[in-house]
Amino acid sequence: MRFLILSISTCLPLLSLIPGVSWRLSGISIIALTITLEAEKEKMTPHFTTLTPVRKRCVIVLVLVLVPCVILNLLTPSDMREEAVLQNSIAELQAKLEHLHAKYISSQEEINLLSHQLLQLIESNHILPDLQLLINNGTSNVTNIKLPSIYNFLPHFLNDPNSLRPAFVQSKGRSGVSMVLGVPTVKREVQSYLMATLKNLLDRMNTAEIADTLIIVLVAETDIDYVTYVAKQIEVQFPNECEAGVIDVISPSLSYYPNLSKLRDTLGDDHQRVIWRSKQNLDFAFLMSYAQTKGTFYVQLEDDILAKKNFITTMKSFALQKIGTKENWFVLDFCQLGFIGKLFKCVELPWLIQFFLMFYNDKPVDWLLDHLISTKVCSLDMDHKHCKMAKAELWIHYKPSLFQHIGTHSSLKGKVQKLKDKQFGKITLFYAHENPEATVETQIKPYKQYTLQKAYKGESFFWGLLPQPGDHLKFKFSHPIFIKKYLFRSGNPEHPSDRFYNTTVEVLAEMSPLLDRNSNDVTEDGYVIIGKFDVLGVAEGTIDRKLGKVLVLRLTIHSESENWAILSEVKKILIIDSL
Repeated sequence: MRFLILSISTCLPLLSLIPGVSWRLSGISIIALTITLEAEKEKMTPHFTTLTPVRKRCVIVLVLVLVPCVILNLLTPSDMREEAVLQNSIAELQAKLEHLHAKYISSQEEINLLSHQLLQLIESNHILPDLQLLINNGTSNVTNIKLPSIYNFLPHFLNDPNSLRPAFVQSKGRSGVSMVLGVPTVKREVQSYLMATLKNLLDRMNTAEIADTLIIVLVAETDIDYVTYVAKQIEVQFPNECEAGVIDVISPSLSYYPNLSKLRDTLGDDHQRVIWRSKQNLDFAFLMSYAQTKGTFYVQLEDDILAKKNFITTMKSFALQKIGTKENWFVLDFCQLGFIGKLFKCVELPWLIQFFLMFYNDKPVDWLLDHLISTKVCSLDMDHKHCKMAKAELWIHYKPSLFQHIGTHSSLKGKVQKLKDKQFGKITLFYAHENPEATVETQIKPYKQYTLQKAYKGESFFWGLLPQPGDHLKFKFSHPIFIKKYLFRSGNPEHPSDRFYNTTVEVLAEMSPLLDRNSNDVTEDGYVIIGKFDVLGVAEGTIDRKLGKVLVLRLTIHSESENWAILSEVKKILIIDSL
């Protein structure tokens, strides 16, 4: 047996060289075992020469049986992955339990309201005297105190019982999701980024993420015609997502807002800015109020942003990790700019809603969030350094950022902002492809170095000034070629509205002279119309080989545009034959 102990002591240093070994000896310390083995080795050194052949054979047999067992025990790795998955599941259940508890509290509030209505019914003497006496005896010792309500801070709500009811709702009733994304939008004078933002959010999610997410678009306008127009646009551009209930569209009633012209001017801001930021506070509160029962986590976004791929899974995993480690967080921050990418537990949204409604006229929404966190953790005698450290425990930043701000023209009239989150990384503004040799020309004047030639070669994007009806972008090939597919993409993440509108894709092919010029698909100069740009600024399709080889491919603008135009991708794919 001493020979066995010596063998184990010899193996231990070798085992320590194996990466990933989990040393588990059921109550025996490796260090203590090693010391014991070394001591035993010293004691038994003189006895090895006295072992008989029979004893040696017995020891060898024991070694062959026991050493593999010991090594297997030492090498069995602890399944950390299973443990992490289990911890994640527990954290998710805990978050959902908190959400259910919040819904229970809400239902209790409704019960209390019904009880109050019952008492009013009793006082109106509309029930039998005997029953009224019985109820009065049961409630004679009940005394209520009057707590402040939302009407104390926004008394104009009393003027219309429907002030808190949305004026417009387009929804399939989706709820119980993990992630709720709030996207407020207003009418912008220069350009809207909403559709590009929604497309980017959906493109950056996989199927499982979409199934566990609800996007709520708040059209914060009281013009019901405009609200309906935006809702219809969303329905047309994202029909599958709307039908599946992924996107809700809501808007507040006119009576939800106070008389904004009578707001107090604060912080030295001009009155127009006070109106803008005060309304934003009310908009956020309305959006959060609608969202609080829809899911487990709520993320505040804006209508002019970009997101990184699989951002939903990243945010959810990070939130569950913090819950699993019992960290007492209030906000998880996935973007360094303003109020973009701020994640909260839905059960804690009432803190924000109440705070925003109380101080909506006093400070901007991102300042109010900071003040709320400070109120929770910073004492009056705490210095700035320690206050900042205390707030960092409740306000946890995730790096790198998952969202980037792309809007240039603010919703505040006349304000131009070029805020960028440096932690987001580089944004792709164009896509390069190897296209067949061609000469290009256009009547549209390029902005600075952003020429059509560079866009075609994949060196940059084309940025043209105000396209006019009848303008063309021509691609004349060096020799006639067969083209199976084409793709033109207009706009880019920084300027999503600089797209081609009412623009057709046309070809001049070998068979064009044989086609009927009176056909709707043939222009007066013999070009065949093969496609057009859609509402998202993309033209994609195939070219019928019956047309023969293509000599010229061109884009034709049919109406005046209020925006410049960007061509960020030009792609001719699968050239079948060039002979």
